[in-house]
Amino acid sequence: MSGGPSVTLKSQPIDGSNSGNAAAQQQQQSANGAASSANQGQGSNNNGSAGVSGGAGTPAQEGTRQNSLQRIQQRKQKVFNLPVPQKLAKLSMYSACQAEGCRCTGWKTPQENRHRDVESSYCPEFNEECRNSSCRHSLRTHIAHLDNISSSSMDELLGAIIDMENLFMSMQRVEDEDTKKVYLYLFRLLRQCVLTRQQAVIRGPLGDPPFESPCITKAVLSLVFYKYQHLNPTELQTMTEVAKTFLNFLNHYNFESPSTRRGDLTHEDASNYKINYTRWLVFCHVPAFCNSLRQFETSLVFGRTLLRTVFQYMSQQLKKKCISERDRFPEDKRSIITQMPKFLEALRAELMKDDSPIWDPNYRPPNSFVIQQRKRNQEASAPPAPGGGAAAVGGNKRSSVGEPLHKRPKKETIERPISENLDDLPTDVVMRAMKSVSESKTTNKAEILFPVNVSRDENVKAEEQKRAIEFHVVGNSLTKPVDKQTVLWLLGLQLVFAYQLPEMPREYISQLVFDTKHKTLALIKESQPIGGICFRPFPSQGFTEIVFCAVTMAEQVKGYGTHLMNHLKDYSIQRGIKHLLTFADCDAIGYFKKQGFSKDIKLARPVYAGYIKEYDSATLMHCELHPTIVNTQFIAVIRNQSEILKELIAQRHNEVQKVRTGLTCFKEGVRSIPVESIPGLMEIGWKPQMRPARSARPLEESSDPEKLATSFASVLQSVRQHTTAWPFLRPVTAAEVPDYYDHIKYPMDLKTMGERLKKGYYQTRRLFMADMARIFSNCRFYNSPDTEYYRCANSLERYFQTKMRELGLWDK
Repeated sequence: MSGGPSVTLKSQPIDGSNSGNAAAQQQQQSANGAASSANQGQGSNNNGSAGVSGGAGTPAQEGTRQNSLQRIQQRKQKVFNLPVPQKLAKLSMYSACQAEGCRCTGWKTPQENRHRDVESSYCPEFNEECRNSSCRHSLRTHIAHLDNISSSSMDELLGAIIDMENLFMSMQRVEDEDTKKVYLYLFRLLRQCVLTRQQAVIRGPLGDPPFESPCITKAVLSLVFYKYQHLNPTELQTMTEVAKTFLNFLNHYNFESPSTRRGDLTHEDASNYKINYTRWLVFCHVPAFCNSLRQFETSLVFGRTLLRTVFQYMSQQLKKKCISERDRFPEDKRSIITQMPKFLEALRAELMKDDSPIWDPNYRPPNSFVIQQRKRNQEASAPPAPGGGAAAVGGNKRSSVGEPLHKRPKKETIERPISENLDDLPTDVVMRAMKSVSESKTTNKAEILFPVNVSRDENVKAEEQKRAIEFHVVGNSLTKPVDKQTVLWLLGLQLVFAYQLPEMPREYISQLVFDTKHKTLALIKESQPIGGICFRPFPSQGFTEIVFCAVTMAEQVKGYGTHLMNHLKDYSIQRGIKHLLTFADCDAIGYFKKQGFSKDIKLARPVYAGYIKEYDSATLMHCELHPTIVNTQFIAVIRNQSEILKELIAQRHNEVQKVRTGLTCFKEGVRSIPVESIPGLMEIGWKPQMRPARSARPLEESSDPEKLATSFASVLQSVRQHTTAWPFLRPVTAAEVPDYYDHIKYPMDLKTMGERLKKGYYQTRRLFMADMARIFSNCRFYNSPDTEYYRCANSLERYFQTKMRELGLWDK
């Protein structure tokens, strides 16, 4: 929906002040002209300033945003075009000193030149000393690790530095504390990336985009079909353009800070809005002017939760925008103005409905409708005829003059010929295999009567079909009478949990089992509960907390536990809950892993923190549910698919299996033959592989020893500065770890490697790589895999290999 033609209606742009000095220390001398560009980072966050989000901006204000983005790009292009010495001087200001033991994080301009700008005419000498009293090393010492850097890598680092300076200025100007914290986090992230020469990757409790399903774009497309499919093609196309205009406005909308919205939101909505506002800043807003960070469109990564909290105010601003810019619309597009209030009202109604189909992840318009819309988009996005004016601006986000030109383009999808694609098996082949599997089940009576390898899941399902066992969700209530059977089952479940969980206080078990907010999925056999799962749903947060899970000892290892969990998953999915959380003790971790739980928590911590009960000596585990899977049938489906696949393989094997005579050419004196000439080899699908020629390494052992040593020094310095290098910087002492040398006979560390490098020990790369590998192998031998040291060794080893590959010294 966001592609194709649409009329661009942007929310109020940021305030464009004049240029000013940039960040502290080195930023002050290197960011001239960037201050006004950085203002867009504040957007709606300056309380009482001219940049209040969502306001109906004038054309002049809209131009300010474009000018700000354009100034950032112009400044970057200016820096990219500087001579190499000036580029290196700029990089030195953010590069750690490479001298042994020095902790200086950036070269400081000498006192007499501190007000001169390295981005203009000033170019310091490489032998000039750093102004930092604790450093006093030359500029060359700060850039020693950049000797072999490519031009493109240098420009990427410089772009990140400019983005970092813009963020610093935004952080100084913004008044909202929440927004300032986000800018500070991103500033530190980019600073660390410049120091380590790594790509900026955002990880943490915010999660990864997309954050909701369906996204706003998909829901709006569904709304167009759901509400307006009865219209004629012209009217339907008009409503489609109205929807695109709405999405375009949303993608350029500057959201208000949580502190501004605190008064008109409930506590729960305010908490959700704060999380989504932070995500919007990090993934959508800031990357618009800091293209060192990956940017996402708001409408593609957010869904119903965010739109609900901003829709009322945003729709008002969009209506005002349409009215104020009516005269700017071309004649053939003014129908958008007329239809926009009608569309917004329809979207608001579906937004507030709990059972609206457009917000159902499984709801999809027919393929014919989607294909028709794509064709129209392609026709509308075709290049105009020469001399033809374009009244409508493309709906792609920020496709105007402010779009950063050096932004890395997305990889284009390679369209392969149909002949190269793998075709599906013919339907008759699959049907023949399914029939064969079905017949094998019905003909082998002995296996049916006396099953040997039948799944426990099948046994449990058979018992459930015969009503030998039953599953019921029961719970206590204070508002309506509770029948006697439910009370008896709750008492029985209390005894099961108390007996199977002896470490848990009985009073605590009774409190939760009979708590009105908790429910229990009971497994009933012969009118008695033999197992159950006590849980508490949090529909507003989108997850269910599992409190207790147990089956009586006599009924274990029969598949009841798995079937219980599958029933709970289906129960949760039916109520729109897609996440299960639990704190598992060491004895239960294996069970929960088998049920699809993981220690990798994909929910943001603010979503469940303060809701779920936390336990000592327990591990938090998470299971994400897929809304289209029926978990109680899933195992049988997979097993059936496996049997069909085995039958297809057997049929194919029978078709291609042929016994050929051996090769006789060797008896006739032939010493060798091409592999492809072996009879039958091509028929089974073998294809000759073209082995790529091995590219020569620029630095072999036989090359210049001094150049090789310089490369080793660069790698070693980069490894030392890595965040996970701290356990390996110096030798392990017996005082710190008394038994270390009882286990490690050949210790090694980065300090020892530095001393060996100075003495000229590393004449070949093999010696250098062997010592580095010994550091990691010693660490993994002495420490267990769940320790921080073990993880540091793995991370640093990957980084070391990356640095060696960059220099062409790694051929593994």
